[in-house]
Amino acid sequence: MISVDEHLAHILDEVAPLAPLELALLDAHSCLLAEDVVAAVSLPPFDNSAMDGYAVRSADLDPVRAGTAVTLPVVGDIPAGTASPLSVQPGLCVRIMTGAPLPTGADVVVPVEMTDGGIAKVRIDRAPDVGAYIRRLGEDVRAGDTVAVAGSHLGSARIGLIAAVGRTAVAVRPRPRVVVISTGSELVEAGAHIGPGQIADSNSYALTAAAREAGALAYRVGIVPDDPNRLLETLEDHLIRGDCIVTSGGVSVGAYDVVKEVLSRLGTVRFDRVAMQPGMPQGFGRIGADGVPIFALPGNPVSALVSFEVFVRPALRRMLGAEPISRPTVSAVATAPMRSGKGKRQYVRAVLSVQDDRYVVEPVGGSGSHLMGAMAAANGLVVIDEDDTDVAAGSPVTVMMLERRTQ
Repeated sequence: MISVDEHLAHILDEVAPLAPLELALLDAHSCLLAEDVVAAVSLPPFDNSAMDGYAVRSADLDPVRAGTAVTLPVVGDIPAGTASPLSVQPGLCVRIMTGAPLPTGADVVVPVEMTDGGIAKVRIDRAPDVGAYIRRLGEDVRAGDTVAVAGSHLGSARIGLIAAVGRTAVAVRPRPRVVVISTGSELVEAGAHIGPGQIADSNSYALTAAAREAGALAYRVGIVPDDPNRLLETLEDHLIRGDCIVTSGGVSVGAYDVVKEVLSRLGTVRFDRVAMQPGMPQGFGRIGADGVPIFALPGNPVSALVSFEVFVRPALRRMLGAEPISRPTVSAVATAPMRSGKGKRQYVRAVLSVQDDRYVVEPVGGSGSHLMGAMAAANGLVVIDEDDTDVAAGSPVTVMMLERRTQ
């Protein structure tokens, strides 16, 4: 057997960030920037009103500050989206809408709520400070400012900011395209009638979702039976579609483990027994003319998902150009004893929570690699090192956080 760290190191040596692409902004959503973005314009691009109200000269509000309301003639309207030639002369005002450019001469906006809302003339009962309710040119962003740096994640707010400063496309690290295939003649589609000796395919759903959670664009191909020719045809059909292929099942030493049989013949995929539980049989290599990375994961559902978290997720994050590449880990106190076979790194499904301002973790379900109910209930994996066989209740342990939530 080889160690978990050795197998992961081999994988990471073989993958690298995908080459940058220029994409339209919405197509770049959830990608990582591959360039710095510099503002072509200032935000706001001109002085404008932050409220519906009246643009006035602050000096005309001195009586209000002394306790006496003033009434000013309204000489015009400035709606948003216009370039008004109006200016505010002493003793006059202009009605202005939110976002409209501030007229010359005005140095304060009085919101409608501080007035009687007049149209031809307006009574002003309260006096804001000079400069109040005005959005000044460039107070948010100045032209020439760097508004997003290479490596930034393009979420909704950053997409909006980049659009606001005049860009419609950006260079990004594209999201890896992942093709997910389940193998096994015992599998039937979810929702179909399950006959004797059959089980519903869950791996392709779980692994596709896991790849999307890692930031990839994942495509579920579905089920391929234990037929070498069908498997080869499916792989060849989808090589052009994926930057990475993930299979589950058929990697052990059984008579019908066709994934191992087919990929071993290609000579570019290595199969190892990795010192871990669950998930000991693992395959990884490259196939096709372009050397597309392929992960051959075990078929038991828990083994497949744990293998994905330990090996596939870091590789996809590396291809995405993201850091960190692995799930975060925390130290927690075990609430119950746990056992592990010597010489294997154990990944124990567990529920992580906070009690008395510290993390505590409780194992959930049994150790069987078919127990998906326990996997679904878990929000973390307790990682027990190869040399540890017994973990006592109350001991500190390392927990890989599968989700940000805690129970």
